[in-house]
Amino acid sequence: MKVYKTRDGITIEENDVFYKVNAENWTALMNRTNLYQRLSKEINTLEPISDFDASAIMAPIENQEIWASGVTYKRSREARMEESKNAGGDTFYDKVYDAERPELFFKALANRTVGTNDYVNIRKDSKWDVPEPELTLWISSEGTIEGYTVGNDMSSRSIEGENPLYLPQAKVFERCAGLGPCVYVPERPIDANSLIELEIFRDGQRVFYGSIPIRNMKRKHTELVEFLFRECDFQHGCYLMTGTGIVPPDDFTLKPHDEIKITIENIGTLVNTVVYKP
Repeated sequence: MKVYKTRDGITIEENDVFYKVNAENWTALMNRTNLYQRLSKEINTLEPISDFDASAIMAPIENQEIWASGVTYKRSREARMEESKNAGGDTFYDKVYDAERPELFFKALANRTVGTNDYVNIRKDSKWDVPEPELTLWISSEGTIEGYTVGNDMSSRSIEGENPLYLPQAKVFERCAGLGPCVYVPERPIDANSLIELEIFRDGQRVFYGSIPIRNMKRKHTELVEFLFRECDFQHGCYLMTGTGIVPPDDFTLKPHDEIKITIENIGTLVNTVVYKP
């Protein structure tokens, strides 16, 4: 099933049928273990609606933190090593790919997160910017993976490549995270063969396409969650972007007005348009 946060409230989609949920508090509804079973019971008491407004969809976040993983795909390791070799930082990315401890970093709160059909920002002090399409985990405060969404981890490759210590500036800025369009809550973990796809359009023409199955990810989702929760508590639950395996070529950079479409099978498509900070 899919859970949408909208300007009109919370809506659940199950087998192409939509149900308006009585609860108004996103966190109270979503931050529960055995979420699929709980939501299934709730929609059994609801009447279907016929007027779901997709234009009202918002980012599925309230007071959660978004964290992110890095160098979890081979392609990401190669790209990070290439962009940072002049600064002498390439060996760090090579080592973390094979290390026991993964790379984890804080990405955003709700105030820097946008939903589908909304705008993401690229920094004015960066010359090389890309989206990073990522399967994103919805994790309860108990540390259980309860759902999935589509994530756009906007990144300045020029800043990160200049020095790995600049990672926070390359990753954290206004409108730096895209999330949505919904949270996919399945009965079982997501199929590892599910495909992540990235399309970038410029002036109506597709200028980049890439795809990769989730199974190409080196680390297990539960492994990343275990490290994230070792010394952090998330009383409202949290999101974890699991890294990207799709990296545009080195001569490609985003420009204002580019349209980014990230699709993950069974979840949906997250659409963002690129701007400089208004």
